[in-house]
Amino acid sequence: MLKALRRLAAFCLCITLSLGLITPAAVKADDAAVIARQAAAFEETKSRLPELARLVSIEDWTFTRNLIHGPMQEVGREMLYINQRLDKSHRKEAESIARDLKAALANLDEAARLQDSSRLQRSYSAVAAGFEAYSEVIPDEALS
Repeated sequence: MLKALRRLAAFCLCITLSLGLITPAAVKADDAAVIARQAAAFEETKSRLPELARLVSIEDWTFTRNLIHGPMQEVGREMLYINQRLDKSHRKEAESIARDLKAALANLDEAARLQDSSRLQRSYSAVAAGFEAYSEVIPDEALS
């Protein structure tokens, strides 16, 4: 009887350990490829932040707007494609951060249009924070 209980306990331990090792993939392989491609484009856009910061600091209203409407214009689409392919458990957070980032970019554009220095500075801070926050929701394997 004791031997049977030991075998049962060992069997249960093996099953428990096996289930712990088999976790559902956070992202499917084909989704991972799309995320990686869009994440690379997102990171390229993010790399333009120092240039945007310089334009904001010298209050170059025109080129600030040009950068937002030019090279940074596609960031919303990139985040949308990433969000659609994220694991459902991370999707809501990513969509919320993406909305906030797009709103911050719109506020920055409006501040530049109105030539409002203080709003421009606040809006840039929100844009930089938004890019950083969204970078955190991109799966690590997509950034490799």
